[in-house]
Amino acid sequence: MYIALTIPLPFLAKFVSASIPPSFLWLGIVIGFVGLYGIMTERVIADEAKIEVTYTNWIRAFLRRDWSLYWSEITQLKSRTTGQGGIVYYFITSQGKAYLLPMRIAGFARLVNLVQAKTGIDTSNVYPLAQPWMYMILLGLTFVLLLVDAWTITNALTLSNGMQGF
Repeated sequence: MYIALTIPLPFLAKFVSASIPPSFLWLGIVIGFVGLYGIMTERVIADEAKIEVTYTNWIRAFLRRDWSLYWSEITQLKSRTTGQGGIVYYFITSQGKAYLLPMRIAGFARLVNLVQAKTGIDTSNVYPLAQPWMYMILLGLTFVLLLVDAWTITNALTLSNGMQGF
């Protein structure tokens, strides 16, 4: 989806003679892709003793910190409404600190069952932020957007080349 949303921008900038050079847009796209890739390297490790969220070394240095909690430290699971109307959950520790329950992971139901088994907290009303069918719709729409992108880029290149003779 990131590629579908950003790749046409440098071509369109060149076509409309935007004040921002296409090379800056390409640079921004590459930096954004690297950052997105880094954030997507998040790993959730849940075992008999604890739950842990880790990232690659370079993400830890710049953007996110790892965290881990022993199951015995978790006293409750609090829900919060997001700005878009969804619900996210936070682990609350005995020290009152809050840690976001990872929700966009494969095996979310297994994680929630493990949380309930290890902490004794009722998780029967905990659901993922987005259902798998929502991601399938986004994937389908992304393919449609890529087709529109191909058409847009082709037209921008064709028209730009045709205008060079003027």
